[in-house]
Amino acid sequence: MDKKSRLAIFSSGNGSNAEAIIAYFQNHSKIQVAVLLSNNAEAPALDRAKKFNVPVKIFNKEQFHESDDVINWLRENKITHIILAGFLLLIPEKLIAAFSNKIINIHPSLLPKFGGKGMYGMNVHEAVKAAREKETGITIHLVNAHFDEGKILFQASCNVEPSDSAEIISKKVQQLEHRHYPEVIEQWIGG
Repeated sequence: MDKKSRLAIFSSGNGSNAEAIIAYFQNHSKIQVAVLLSNNAEAPALDRAKKFNVPVKIFNKEQFHESDDVINWLRENKITHIILAGFLLLIPEKLIAAFSNKIINIHPSLLPKFGGKGMYGMNVHEAVKAAREKETGITIHLVNAHFDEGKILFQASCNVEPSDSAEIISKKVQQLEHRHYPEVIEQWIGG
């Protein structure tokens, strides 16, 4: 790799994974977080990115689904890879085509369990609790045109105790996310 790989992080919400990724790659010799994009102007992820001097870009659903604005911004910023970190919109097929096998996502369960539309954040942890699962975890996967159905790149698990609340399950899963997502991104890009 002669020049740095340039990442765009997409985040709709809190942004703790986005911050962990930005911090991990802050002084990396081969990988740089170039921009954080969000469909939510109120997302705490925006402030997390600004804290590290990562530029932010906000877009609306029309710009994302019906125009080429987002793809054009990514090309202008010479983005090589897209990282989804708490991003809740389905990725349009034209964006998937423009960045074929260059978009990954993290999901807070062991897919294929507890995936699909509406399965994000606390919804997942509450479903894990309700199903009395003995373990849960994270899945990092390539993105395709369907929620949570892309090729699985990595999974890590943690135990779920019968007494664990959805909030405790969430904290266990978040620890796995912060520990593994940046490293898996690094390995994925390094090839």
